[in-house]
Amino acid sequence: MTASHILVVDDEPDIRSTVQEILQDEGYEVAVAESGERAREARRQRRPDLILLDIWMEDIDGISLLREWSEGGGLPCPVIIMSGHGTVETAVEATRLGAYDFIEKPISLAKLLLTVERALESDRLARENVGLRRRIQPLAEPVGKSALMQQLRQQALRIAQHDSWVLISGEPGVGKKVFARYIHEHSQRREGPFIEAAVGSLSRENSTVELFGSEEGDELHYGRFEQANAGTLYIGDIADMDAQTQSRLLSVLQSRSFLRVGGTVPVQVDLRIVASTHRNLEEEVRAGRFREDLYYHLNVVPLHIKPLREHCEDVPDLLNFYTDYYVTHENLPYRQFSVAAQNRLRHYSWPGNIRELRNLVQRLLILGTTDTVEAEEVDAAVSTQLLRGEAATAENLAYDMPLREAREQFEKQYLAHQLQEVGGSVGKLAKRVGMERTHLYRKLRGLGIDFKKGGD
Repeated sequence: MTASHILVVDDEPDIRSTVQEILQDEGYEVAVAESGERAREARRQRRPDLILLDIWMEDIDGISLLREWSEGGGLPCPVIIMSGHGTVETAVEATRLGAYDFIEKPISLAKLLLTVERALESDRLARENVGLRRRIQPLAEPVGKSALMQQLRQQALRIAQHDSWVLISGEPGVGKKVFARYIHEHSQRREGPFIEAAVGSLSRENSTVELFGSEEGDELHYGRFEQANAGTLYIGDIADMDAQTQSRLLSVLQSRSFLRVGGTVPVQVDLRIVASTHRNLEEEVRAGRFREDLYYHLNVVPLHIKPLREHCEDVPDLLNFYTDYYVTHENLPYRQFSVAAQNRLRHYSWPGNIRELRNLVQRLLILGTTDTVEAEEVDAAVSTQLLRGEAATAENLAYDMPLREAREQFEKQYLAHQLQEVGGSVGKLAKRVGMERTHLYRKLRGLGIDFKKGGD
């Protein structure tokens, strides 16, 4: 894994070289800057993981530089102030502006290394906590004892040992992000960041800046690629990526560098990309909506996650996991699923996959009035899904998903219900929903709906 990158800013050559040598001996990558202007340039060239900043310099003092960097939402990394002429007021102001700590000169070697180590560890834990708050559940590994899930976990572990790019495919809600994080946490990059970038949640106008960052004058914004440096960047819904961003992503994969928006100097990155899609990317390529060369770069190691209906024997374990999660993390009352209720859910088709199961558990814990979830309560909760048609479908959509994904989930549930109503005949279904039969075949295949050609 890439070593932490530290920027040392000090106008005294002896201190710069001494600190640089000490930190390099400890395995860190170190850049040095002799002035405020040179420090600005060094930050443009590469995002540091930590900055050691002197107070007194000829062109600008460290407090002014710290204030400049802290504007617009906080410092991008820990900053440790160094000074031989510091005062209490200076230390207080530095702390107010977000500095991690204050080291007096002459610098104690032991204190320097300890402070640097603690600052980097504190920053790592802070980023992990942010990541945990953004996730719906802190899964250590994908849940399930079925042969299929055991095979998928073993495949993911093999993939994790190599640093190649990964393309994870599967229907909405099957747990693609869980497998992406599982691969990251068992890879050599596990100590690095795991950064998420869901294309469907990024606006087309801001997606380039959010991914690649921007620079304008002294204002610098680090995008997801730089945030993920030395770790893993998970790109969800990659089939929704516009053509311009696809082109820029391909350039990153080929050169491991990119230009920020408004930038002129290439930024080098060392990261692993794990992308996911619920679409058939080969069909997207044939339709001209996705670059063929980008597809082959991403599809070095494919991992396909099967829908829940193909490993329904894992439903009891999933019910227990999410029950424990909501009881522990959201203080919901504990309820046990009866054997009959579990059997009912094992035979349910789960069009929304694990996401639907998670939402169902939460709803039953909130609305239940008894200690046990019985089969009748489960029937009432799920009977609206494929048995009552279009109106019921909207109730089971997850409203935190992108519009395109929600529309596809609705189409799948709607067409599956209509196909059931006409006895599995695609010909009758085409007449019923008003679609041309050839187009309907492609739609059903794309949505993963089983049908019988012979039923026509």
